[in-house]
Amino acid sequence: MNTAASSNLTVTTITLTMAETGPLNPLPVVAAELDQPYTVGEGVPEELQASARYGVVPNVYPYLMQDGYSREAAPREVPAVVLENSKLKVTVIPSLGGRIWELFDKATGKQLLHTHNAPQLANIALRKAWFAGGLEWNIGTRGHSPTSCDPLHTAIVHTEDGKHILRLWEFERLREVVFQVDIWLPEDSAVLFAAVRLRNPNDHDVPMYWWSNAAIPETERTRVIAPADEAFGSDYTTDITRVRPTSHEGYDGTWLVNSPHAADFFFDIDPSERRWVVAADDDGDGLAMLSTGLLRGKKLFVWGQGQGGKRWQEWLSPGAGPYAEIQAGLAQTQFEHLVMPAGAQWAWVEAYGNGHLDPGTSHGDDWAAAVAHAGERLEGLLPHEELEAMLPAAIADADVPPSKMLLHGSGWGVVERARRLRTGKGWVDESGTPFVDESITGEQEPWLGLLHGKALDGAPSFVAGTDWEDLLAGQDSPEARFHLATIQHARQDLKGAEALYGEVVAANDVRPRTKALAHRGLGLALLAGGQEAEGLAWLRKGVAADPANASLLTEAVTLSIRHGDPAMALELNDTAPKEGPGVGRLRFLKALALARTGNPGGAAAILREGVEIPDLREGEDAISALWQEVCPGEAVPFSYQFGMH
Repeated sequence: MNTAASSNLTVTTITLTMAETGPLNPLPVVAAELDQPYTVGEGVPEELQASARYGVVPNVYPYLMQDGYSREAAPREVPAVVLENSKLKVTVIPSLGGRIWELFDKATGKQLLHTHNAPQLANIALRKAWFAGGLEWNIGTRGHSPTSCDPLHTAIVHTEDGKHILRLWEFERLREVVFQVDIWLPEDSAVLFAAVRLRNPNDHDVPMYWWSNAAIPETERTRVIAPADEAFGSDYTTDITRVRPTSHEGYDGTWLVNSPHAADFFFDIDPSERRWVVAADDDGDGLAMLSTGLLRGKKLFVWGQGQGGKRWQEWLSPGAGPYAEIQAGLAQTQFEHLVMPAGAQWAWVEAYGNGHLDPGTSHGDDWAAAVAHAGERLEGLLPHEELEAMLPAAIADADVPPSKMLLHGSGWGVVERARRLRTGKGWVDESGTPFVDESITGEQEPWLGLLHGKALDGAPSFVAGTDWEDLLAGQDSPEARFHLATIQHARQDLKGAEALYGEVVAANDVRPRTKALAHRGLGLALLAGGQEAEGLAWLRKGVAADPANASLLTEAVTLSIRHGDPAMALELNDTAPKEGPGVGRLRFLKALALARTGNPGGAAAILREGVEIPDLREGEDAISALWQEVCPGEAVPFSYQFGMH
């Protein structure tokens, strides 16, 4: 193990037993497919309702999906940075979203975060691939960040006043902003600090979303406390409503093990109160999340004690025990986006440590007393004025140039800078967050070439925005027409996309991959417009044009069942690959198609033999529903119970 120490900051590796994320799904994410699990009900102020209507996106285009993983895990070395002093030992994994993976409290010998050595990839994030544990940074829109499993640009920064900072940054493509997280651990400090800075270089407002999510160990006696009597609550099946967490549906939801099903509680903290949330186990120990004023929201999430919640926890963290999450965000809830003005810079400081509560009070029946006691303990841990006073220095430190680069993130920041320079648009000061040419890969090279006057001769990645549309419109090639079609399709200009896809499929000398994707795009646009037979016919042509594209095949099988042609699904499934991460889903789809074509016995046989879908979506209960349909009267196996409620 190679290490290089810098005061209390060490560059190293850790061993994690986990699957590789695998190849990117090559299909552009053009359909309006983002789930919105929240609908607004009674007791929700108009301000929140307006924020819930603002900034909603139909998809995560131009990102590609990360669903090429399996459940076959193997040990691998992962780059890590350790910050350590006499009180805490902190491990950060920059290559997996910059997550704080461990926060170890030396005095008690306890991990304050849910962490383990065998995280399992699952379909939880906006781009699918995600894993449970640690403390993560979420930006863009509701959900786990597009960068959850991506490497971030990472550097060590030494400041003139002696700070040793671990810096993480990236260009976020959905909102076209730059985010940055500076993490440091002062000597003998009982708390870890993270300063977050968001910069909007655009000449227009952007809808902004940020939540820092911490997974915490769930024990029989863990309680979560925040300075609020009420919250906006959701159980993933009913509307968001105003609730009282300590007396909710007949139970006290602040105790993690009391919730019978998955639940969110967004604490309604008075603006005059300090914003914090803390967990306390039977000894009063647990993670405290503190922040300066801009980070308004504080939340508790539990999987619940139902079979579905337990199955999800075992699916995500095999053998590692249950966990819950406490979270902190810009808005009061996660169904909102805030207006970030043109050219704005937002910054705040977060702090994490052991709350060290007295369980006699924190676990008592008097909620007001528990809140008052927790507030006093956290004020002793880190006075509010002291934390607020750290913000100006943190903002100044954010532009201090890196002392040593550790890891490169994506090359999209370089492309964005070049695009803006070409069109005379503003960009960020890169002094503290350089986007370097060494980060460029084959994903970005065709687009940099287009900016520099070269003809676009195909690209494995996708772009969005009017500047790119103008450039592509000036190119007279099927490849350019196809990419122009995807941009229009992603923003739901279906008629414009249909016309452009039609030009591509009618053209000569088109690459088979491009022609197949154009057939697919045309099919999706027609399906979205209600033309089911025509849309499915084009999907079939897409599969025929590129039969080796397993993602294209799986999507066509899925949509043929959804749009009433299970016979087509069975026919396509016969050509499916017999190995690879997608086999489990295709086996399930075959069972579903058999059931829909009048062969429940065939479907039951597949389910009884066993089906495992690596990219099963959070809350997806289709396997259980099919079992109940084709195996009536038989108990649903635990391995198939993924319902959230």
